[in-house]
Amino acid sequence: MNLYEHSVYLDAPKCNGCTTCLKHCPTQAIRIRNGHAVINGERCIDCGECIRACPNNAKKSKCKSLEAMDKFKWKIALPAPTLYGQFDNLDDIDYILDGLLKLGFDDVFEVAAAAELVSAYTRNYLKNSGVKKPAISSACPVAVRLICLRFPSLKDNIINILPPMEIAADLARKKAKAEHPELKDEEIGVCFISPCPAKVSYVKNGFADYKSKVDVVVSIKDIYFQLISVMKYGSEVKAMSNSGVVGVGWASSGGEATALFNEKYLAADGIDNVINVLEQVENGNIPPLEFIELNGCTSGCVGGVLTIQNPFIARARLRSLRRYLPVTQNSIPNDKKDNVLEKISFGNLPEYRPISRLSDSMAESMRMMSEIQCLKKELPGIDCGSCGAPSCRAFAEDVVKGEASMEDCLILKVKSCKGDTSDDG
Repeated sequence: MNLYEHSVYLDAPKCNGCTTCLKHCPTQAIRIRNGHAVINGERCIDCGECIRACPNNAKKSKCKSLEAMDKFKWKIALPAPTLYGQFDNLDDIDYILDGLLKLGFDDVFEVAAAAELVSAYTRNYLKNSGVKKPAISSACPVAVRLICLRFPSLKDNIINILPPMEIAADLARKKAKAEHPELKDEEIGVCFISPCPAKVSYVKNGFADYKSKVDVVVSIKDIYFQLISVMKYGSEVKAMSNSGVVGVGWASSGGEATALFNEKYLAADGIDNVINVLEQVENGNIPPLEFIELNGCTSGCVGGVLTIQNPFIARARLRSLRRYLPVTQNSIPNDKKDNVLEKISFGNLPEYRPISRLSDSMAESMRMMSEIQCLKKELPGIDCGSCGAPSCRAFAEDVVKGEASMEDCLILKVKSCKGDTSDDG
């Protein structure tokens, strides 16, 4: 039974079964059945590649609107640093933060500021002798879920620390309680402005035994035009930004890794590249590294499917914006590093749930595997997708599981018809 609540879903009336999403899903979570796509929740990692690829806009993300914050007495916005790269000619982050206040938020807490705390902690974390190397970032929920589903041997390599979004939510709540002690916990609402659907799934499901402290997730796409309408460049705004080059750099691939001031790192972006790196690490075919940063989206979070701007343009804008910023504005005092560790670690990782297991019985799994190999030899091997599966291997597995029939292969059906015709003649 799938207990994981996903944020990517299918708008069935818009789907014509074109197989485009089928060919782009990195975990083969999609099949075409009865003329439209079907998403297997056990395999889906909410990477959003199907949303990006679908020509009919039939794949969508379950984000909320700003109106969902109306039920809270004190409203806090958590802007992802990716948001800063969406606006042209921006030379001051405070214009965005001021715009969020004009939209009705009572306070703004930058996720970039929390990212600087994570970078400071990670630098200290990597110095510990007991850390399994290469240490893998836990910031991208797509990468973490992928590891839990396909690369269980690497679970111990994941750094035991909550993502910046979650740390920002916790610090923002504490700030609100300190400044307004009359507020009850349920009266404080935290809204994360997200570049990707995986963050929505993270909030819905929490992280292992940790429940998210974010209440509402809205997409950058939804809030962008509202911000444009209230932002006025050149006007006087209150100085509120508390982030620097390190925090803002997290929006792009390599930003987290370079903030560690350690040359033995690898930063991979794009889900196919992430999978390739994880396979190499698992097989031991990679040079000794201290740290690995993985981003499911191309170019990092700026490439998220819930953003507005082309990721390469957004990266250029962020590089320009960073020229006006200090290196960092947030650090962890040496005498408090152990205490901070207790507050920002997430406990246990989610349980490994293999997506490729055929049966709970080893003997039955071996029998099914043998049958799959035999069926695969009968198939054309062109991975055309006309059967509703992404590859001939996946189709053979579906047949063995009883989820498809060999008659679904159109190539075999055509060959069979031609054979019958020639016999009649």
